[in-house]
Amino acid sequence: QVQLVESGGGSVQPGGSLRLSCAGSGFTLDYDPIAWFRQAPGKEREGVACIGSSAGSTYYADSVKGRFTISRDFAEDTVNLQMNRLRADDTAVYYCMKGRHYKLWCPNVVTDPSSATADFASSWGQGTRVTVSS
Repeated sequence: QVQLVESGGGSVQPGGSLRLSCAGSGFTLDYDPIAWFRQAPGKEREGVACIGSSAGSTYYADSVKGRFTISRDFAEDTVNLQMNRLRADDTAVYYCMKGRHYKLWCPNVVTDPSSATADFASSWGQGTRVTVSS
């Protein structure tokens, strides 16, 4: 079973920053498309950011554009989500997901997550909790 492991969550005040990491459990990420999703209490899971297999191909939900940055760390073999200027509505459990090498997967993740599910290439992990509160 292909699964990813998320880490880096925590509690932070509004305006603060956190850096989440996603690593493969027993496999390398290489250039696999990787997305970050989040699920807030009582809400559906939403796509937050995605990095494709091509260099520079990153995609963001409108709600996080300009505040979050997704990137690959090839030395650590992780995909990271740098979250700045955090707000209370960023509070959620964050998950990462591996996608198939399909050119529309990342755009679908951030615009229509339900259409991206058909191309999921891993199972959901435990997630990492982010709480933004004063």
